[in-house]
Amino acid sequence: MRPESDRRANRLISEKSPYLLQHAHNPVDWFPWGEEAFGRAKVEDKPIFLSIGYSACHWCHVMERESFEDPEIARLLNETFVCVKVDREERPDVDDIYMTACQMMTGGGGWPLTIMMTHDRKPFFAATYVPKESMYGRIGMRELILSVEKVWKDERNRVNEIADRVLEALFESPGTSTKETTEDVLRSGFERLLDIYDEEHGGFGPAPKFPTPSRLIFLLRYWKRTGDASALSMAERSLQSMRRGGIWDHIGYGFHRYSVDKAWMVPHFEKMLYDQALLSMAYAEAYLATGKGEYAETLKDTISYVLRDMSTPDGAFISAEDADSEGIEGRFYIWSGEETADLLSAREAEVFAQTFALNCTPQSGARGGETGRRGNLFMRGSYDEISRDIGISAAELRHINSSSLSKLLKARERRIRPDKDDMVLTDWNGLMIAALAKAAQALNDSNNSRAASAAADFIIENMTSPQGRLFHRFREGNASVDGFLEDYAFFVWGLVELYEATFEPKYLKEARDLTKLMIEIFWDEQSASFFSSSRGSEVLVRRKDTVDGATPSGNSVALFDLLVLGRLTGDSEFVRTASLMMRNVPDILWSHLEAHTHLLIALDAAFGPTHEIVIVQKAKTQEAIDMIGELRKKYLPNLLIVLKDLGSDDGLDDLIEITRGKEADSEGATVYLCAGNSCKAPTKDIGRLIQMIEERHPN
Repeated sequence: MRPESDRRANRLISEKSPYLLQHAHNPVDWFPWGEEAFGRAKVEDKPIFLSIGYSACHWCHVMERESFEDPEIARLLNETFVCVKVDREERPDVDDIYMTACQMMTGGGGWPLTIMMTHDRKPFFAATYVPKESMYGRIGMRELILSVEKVWKDERNRVNEIADRVLEALFESPGTSTKETTEDVLRSGFERLLDIYDEEHGGFGPAPKFPTPSRLIFLLRYWKRTGDASALSMAERSLQSMRRGGIWDHIGYGFHRYSVDKAWMVPHFEKMLYDQALLSMAYAEAYLATGKGEYAETLKDTISYVLRDMSTPDGAFISAEDADSEGIEGRFYIWSGEETADLLSAREAEVFAQTFALNCTPQSGARGGETGRRGNLFMRGSYDEISRDIGISAAELRHINSSSLSKLLKARERRIRPDKDDMVLTDWNGLMIAALAKAAQALNDSNNSRAASAAADFIIENMTSPQGRLFHRFREGNASVDGFLEDYAFFVWGLVELYEATFEPKYLKEARDLTKLMIEIFWDEQSASFFSSSRGSEVLVRRKDTVDGATPSGNSVALFDLLVLGRLTGDSEFVRTASLMMRNVPDILWSHLEAHTHLLIALDAAFGPTHEIVIVQKAKTQEAIDMIGELRKKYLPNLLIVLKDLGSDDGLDDLIEITRGKEADSEGATVYLCAGNSCKAPTKDIGRLIQMIEERHPN
């Protein structure tokens, strides 16, 4: 790294993104994404070197230290290219295009993403991490720059031909299927997950292993639909293995991004907001499905981590915590046996060592000069298994370990923390709002709904334009970047869940209005799907994506939103749009069902059975609260609950079609069960209503 005196700022110093600001003192003459860079490349007849990453990315930091901080590499980059830096969190539309190009050209992808492209943004070379020097079959940065410089000067026609072919491939539409979409697709999706399921460790596929919460939620809902015990077993095994493994932070809580091994032992240490949100939803549904306290405990602990370490003073949520601290991946999280023992009493140390093990491998945090004597924690088994093995009760085991973990947390807080990416992103906040609202209902905890309301109110007040449109990013008082499909779809999802948790009509009204805007801005009638970026955006290609990645696809969540809002509001535009999407599912669904599990969740809701319950009260009454509490104890994923207060002038009848004409026949509460566009006679017997609903399910 250069001395501070020689660290002149480049153009990134004026940006808001923490990732871009991390590179603001590189000797590379970075440009942010924009016309200034493209115009400079055209005038100077240079290719563009595009580097995409994010602030919590370990290998992005490595590439910066090795190459972008190196004066000689920086000189070569500046002489050969116009260099552009992009934060994939801030500009997911740009990242999506060039990650797709990388996957087309190389068969793989990841971050940091390295792209060479023409001034008109057409890619002709793609890679991920590029080491400074060539090694292990990877071309080094110095050699790569010199090779591209030669090809650019001597073989320009070849470069343009490659760029044109990639662009043509990017424009290709996946096409819509002529195959009728029936309930059989759910069975096919389950069978595909069964094929790739890891029976020994849970999860899917080999290392590296990602949590994929949408797959687990689909399995839980498939079990609810069919009664297939293997679907429930797959979901439970995966959730239990993650919670006991090293991907879970046993001391401070929260999930790391993924496991570099197939047994969930060695994490990649960054923590992302969307993982906490989506996994919270999976554990909430598992708790309702099984009643097992371990899932409720994990849900509570994950939320406590988010509220403690990922929330802003204004109630919104930041994006990520870094994998690295002090220049070493995982340094903040790893321990030696001596360190833990020194902090605990003799009895605590004995029990702790019988409960937890240290994964002391080079991959567990030993990169960058650490020895193999330090590692991350994982559990030796479940609390019940361990308590039987060592001969104490599970309650006593938990009590002793709780004291030990509190001491370790206190000690860990004195370490140098990883950096945080404090951007507030609308889409990821939408996921966290949905998770908190679901947790509020599953745990009967109003603190969670209050936290969800605070985040939703922040976005409505600070990340919405005067025309009602969403911005994607907020940081240091500045809301910027026009919202993408995921911002609308994910935030609407959060608002709908928040309405169900609070019964505040303002959140449902906001969801309805944003969904209308979503259709106006992103809908493509020809393909019956949504573009990811808005009309008039400056991206090379407006893409339409249905494939789930680290988060569900925007189209899948949009379909789910439309189905739910169509049921609640009766809005014909929502019903029509959802119907068109279901009749025009993409061909890729059938060949990659495992990558479309959130779409399968939406289709599960579309196929039904679905139910709406309207509870009507003349004034606020404990009877209505008790009824809602009884309903929320059950795992009924396609049930919607509406609370109508006859003493309130909240305009609910104008917003929710099924409340119109519904009255209470006593001073208490009256319940209406609706299904299939009709409602049964009112009743006060909530137990009988639950029985009627569950008779339509095998579980």
